[in-house]
Amino acid sequence: MKTTYKKLFALAIVMLIALGGQLAMAQSTIFNIPTTDTVAKGKGYFEFDYFGQMPKPDGVKMTNIFVPRAIVGLGPNLEAGANFGFYHAGSTQSFFEPDIKWRFVNMDDKGLAASVGVVAYTPMNNRDFVDSAGLFYGNISKKVKSGNYGPRFTAGPYVIATKENSATFLGSGPRAGAIVGYEQPIASKASIVADWYSGKNFFGYFTPGLSFTLPGNGLFNIGYSIGNDSWANSNATKNRYLFIYYGVTF
Repeated sequence: MKTTYKKLFALAIVMLIALGGQLAMAQSTIFNIPTTDTVAKGKGYFEFDYFGQMPKPDGVKMTNIFVPRAIVGLGPNLEAGANFGFYHAGSTQSFFEPDIKWRFVNMDDKGLAASVGVVAYTPMNNRDFVDSAGLFYGNISKKVKSGNYGPRFTAGPYVIATKENSATFLGSGPRAGAIVGYEQPIASKASIVADWYSGKNFFGYFTPGLSFTLPGNGLFNIGYSIGNDSWANSNATKNRYLFIYYGVTF
């Protein structure tokens, strides 16, 4: 299974690099889900994410997550980057998370776009106990052409690849599901945004919030991530996080 996963990951990278598209420029996620945007060729994007568990769970320490990330435009409609995830709850588990995305449809006149991508999750510590994993996804977006404030909808499938029967860090939830996103401009530099990964697993959260465009090609998002298992019992409601990030294109 491990050999098969490595072959699939390598094949995806080769295919994404080989098949280019046209120019684009934007951040590549809403909160958690990928958008169909890519960073323009020769440009870079840096982002710092913070997740603070609120409310604190009963009897254990609050979880804080810090994720610096960087993306570069490799070519027309092709971007690659990496996240460095630090999950702290008394002790810290860290991950190196390289990613690549290719936007293979770009019909701006019709407000349509589509992309595919992959994110790898490789532990940087506790490697004997925490397995690597891969997230493969595809999505399509539709921008409603309605003045300056038409919404954009994004949707698609995702699949998680892990070692057979592996449950470390990802939990024992489903290994496939849907991604859904919504972006609604409400002013020239402000939008209501929301995204969702289906499934009661590591990725399964609904996150509504606000997005603000800042001077100097900056972006500030603030939202609240609600775990899909938050309704299961009294303590499951603690699987919720304040989500804040700042990003800048350069």
